[in-house]
Amino acid sequence: MTEQLAEITSSDEVTLHFAIALCDGTVITTTFDDDPVTLTMGTGNLTENLEKTLYGLKPGEKQSLILEAENAFGPRDEEKAYFMPRSSFPSDMELEPELVISFATPAGDELAGIVQELDEAQVKVDFNHPLAGHDIVFTVQIISINNP
Repeated sequence: MTEQLAEITSSDEVTLHFAIALCDGTVITTTFDDDPVTLTMGTGNLTENLEKTLYGLKPGEKQSLILEAENAFGPRDEEKAYFMPRSSFPSDMELEPELVISFATPAGDELAGIVQELDEAQVKVDFNHPLAGHDIVFTVQIISINNP
């Protein structure tokens, strides 16, 4: 049941278009040229900070906000970049800077790391979100809201 006058609240299923861009205009991701996405609020489909910007919006509304790094994907944390022995990686893996590698956590989750630098003995892998430390422009257009 879609409420055409409803505002987005927690647990709503929301169909929307969105775009994330850097403040210099570089588009990181967008759905505006494709099909909209449907997500359920509060389930982690969007970061908590991005989700907060959606509350109160209604179908048909569009907004574009500049979010400072700490209110978007957080500040960059140099302690999340580690040197690892090169022997920790498969010998046939072609390592190079900017390569994204998926690592398994002890809890069984997956965590992406980005190779920053390497030499014969070690590899520096950054586990920060790729947009950590960047101010972003978050644009959304709400298509519909379904309150289950």
